[in-house]
Amino acid sequence: MGAPVTGRALVVEPSQPNRVHRSSDLLRVLVGVLALAVVFFLASIARETTSGLESDIVRGAQNSLPRLILNLSGGVFAVAVLVVPVAYGVERLLRRDGLRVADGVIAAALTYAASLGLDWWVTGPGPDALEAALTRPLAGGGLTDPVHGYLAPIVAYITAVGLVRRPKWQALVWTLLALNAATVLVGGYTTPLALLTSVLLGRTIAYATMYAVGVPNRRPPADAVVAALRRFGLIAASAVRTDDGPEDSRRYAVRLTDDQLLDVTVLDRDQQTSGAVYRFYRRARLRVTTARRTFLSLRRALEQESLMAYATADAGVRTPRLVATTEVGSDAALLAYAHIPGRSLESLDDEEFTDALLVEIWRQVALLQAHRLTHRRLGTSSFLIDHDGDPWLVDLRAGEIASGDLSLRIDTAQMLTALALRVGDERAVRTATQGLGVDAVAACLPLLQKVALNRPTRAALRKNQNLLSGIRERILELRPRAEAEPIRLERIRPRTLVTVVASAFAGYFLLSQLTHANLGDIFERANWGWAAIGFVASTLSYVAAALMLLGFVPERLSVWRTTIVQLAGSFVKLVMPAAVSGVALNARYLQKSGVPPALAAASIGVSQLGGLVFHIGLLVFFGYIAGTEQTPSFAPSGAVIAGLLVIALVALLIMAVGPLRRFVVKRLAALFSGIVPRLLDVLQTPTKLAAGLGGTVMLTVSFILCLDASVRAFGGSASFAAIAVVFLAGNAIGSAAPVPGGIGAIEAALIAGLTTTGKLPIETATAAVLLFRFLTFWLPVLPGWLAFTYLQRKQAI
Repeated sequence: MGAPVTGRALVVEPSQPNRVHRSSDLLRVLVGVLALAVVFFLASIARETTSGLESDIVRGAQNSLPRLILNLSGGVFAVAVLVVPVAYGVERLLRRDGLRVADGVIAAALTYAASLGLDWWVTGPGPDALEAALTRPLAGGGLTDPVHGYLAPIVAYITAVGLVRRPKWQALVWTLLALNAATVLVGGYTTPLALLTSVLLGRTIAYATMYAVGVPNRRPPADAVVAALRRFGLIAASAVRTDDGPEDSRRYAVRLTDDQLLDVTVLDRDQQTSGAVYRFYRRARLRVTTARRTFLSLRRALEQESLMAYATADAGVRTPRLVATTEVGSDAALLAYAHIPGRSLESLDDEEFTDALLVEIWRQVALLQAHRLTHRRLGTSSFLIDHDGDPWLVDLRAGEIASGDLSLRIDTAQMLTALALRVGDERAVRTATQGLGVDAVAACLPLLQKVALNRPTRAALRKNQNLLSGIRERILELRPRAEAEPIRLERIRPRTLVTVVASAFAGYFLLSQLTHANLGDIFERANWGWAAIGFVASTLSYVAAALMLLGFVPERLSVWRTTIVQLAGSFVKLVMPAAVSGVALNARYLQKSGVPPALAAASIGVSQLGGLVFHIGLLVFFGYIAGTEQTPSFAPSGAVIAGLLVIALVALLIMAVGPLRRFVVKRLAALFSGIVPRLLDVLQTPTKLAAGLGGTVMLTVSFILCLDASVRAFGGSASFAAIAVVFLAGNAIGSAAPVPGGIGAIEAALIAGLTTTGKLPIETATAAVLLFRFLTFWLPVLPGWLAFTYLQRKQAI
């Protein structure tokens, strides 16, 4: 127990701002925007359900309640719902809390303006389905408002003024709002989705206002921290604010009256959501066992760090002793640790990183892992080196007890990478094996991937791209048979997310085209003889693809089995982008056929290069022909000239900009380093070369014939050259789109091309593209699956 306090403690800290910008408010804004998007989406697709619910409510209420009572109650609640917030504002002004009232007025004004804009958009250029869901006809003519001009601003006002701290006022206002909403709903003056939209809009804009202007700072000052310590008998003589800790937690260096030193960490409630958006992203992207908890309450964060401090000390790890924990008012909590004089590991000079120090650090990690404890932030900033040169583990806030093997191995991989960034991969691995053991170090090998590391380490690795490869090689030198295959940590990959988003946009565009096309009559008048010709052309494409591959592979392969592989690719395209599926499947087939992996990749590279050259050449040729068809003389059109000028300008730009030029040269050198020798092997066999080139041309022509037959099946009369240009351009777009099989992207590109270049009506173009995609993409799926299973059974892929 400390001595009685005889004077006021000396407090040194910078003046705190009157207002703070809370991360939680920004997070609520994002959630509100997402909720509004979901409501609008559901309103567009579930109109019948909402309309039925609305009709049942209105009919039942009007049959049981007279119109006079409904109007009277609606008027009373409308007046009350305006009077009560005003009364609360007056009460706040009398208590000299006018800034919060000003916040509420600003939020209400912004919400009212936003509601007017949303009303105009919904009843004007917005989708008709959304207007039908958010409005209803009035008896005297006209429509109800999609967003209530008074309900949404009042919701914004009561949110921004902070009624959450006044439960009685909050209950009164929300009760009146609910009663008023019920009366206007049963009276037929609104719809359920309009009410929900009003509430979401009001709260979203209120939180946006609060984040923009800030909210009153309720963080306890240093005096409150000193007073909280006094409850433990820890009488402070001085408290000095130091650098902030992780996630903006405040830190103080406190000297007690008995000269004992404490390091105090203060956790503020409004900072608990700091970095929550990033943690949510990591938790959604990674497996649950590897990602941190997204949200922690103030009490939960206090308990977690306290538990980690006691568990770590009990494990024998050098860590500062936890002296006291307590809440500081209702908005903060503190943890007081015994002060350890020393320097952070990251502040040491390079010559101070001795092998003895590194081994001792790994021994501390070994003690931690022996008790199934994970730190989750291991690195040079998580160790303190005292005056004797001993390491102390600090910053336990993110740690966990009773951890699984995967989390322990991630900790090892994280620390190993962080140390290797300072001392090199050889020293990091060598000292890790001495302090942690060879088996434990080898076990982290599958976790040496960027996605498993924390954000600062990933950022540092950008300057040393080959470090992880060097660490892997050092470990494999010690354990040549160690499991090195990376563990799948990602639940959702960025490429998958891009695929979903791109598919959604492409699907929306395609559906919008279908809704404007009267396809029923078009299909009834279709000439299915031309459709049969399109089917034959589509079938020939698999033979052409097989010849294309066979021609660029010097080794002898079965024509039949190679054709079956190309058919199997039509099934693989369902789950992989078009530009990737065929390459991966052919590479696997060639390796199973005895072609070495490097030569297989080179052969596919040669075939892809040949296809690219012919694709560009045919596009220029047919573009030239299509352009001259529109001119009286055999001269290229303006579009062709413009395209050639654009290509020339891009080439000049690449040659003029040094970094771009070096990037392109490096990529081309890597490409041709493997392709050129393989191409020379092919050139020695003229029949192989003829098969490869013939298959390349035949593959493109068969698809053009299929699209041309599909157009003619529905009465279209575009020229063959124009259709060729549309296919070649649309296929290039589809191959670049990161969606399986180019779904949506190819359809949209082909429809747009046929309606502009081919001068076809939207109905004919849409029907022709749907038939073409059915023949070339959807119809071969089942035969492709059968071919895929056959090849797997024969162990050919």
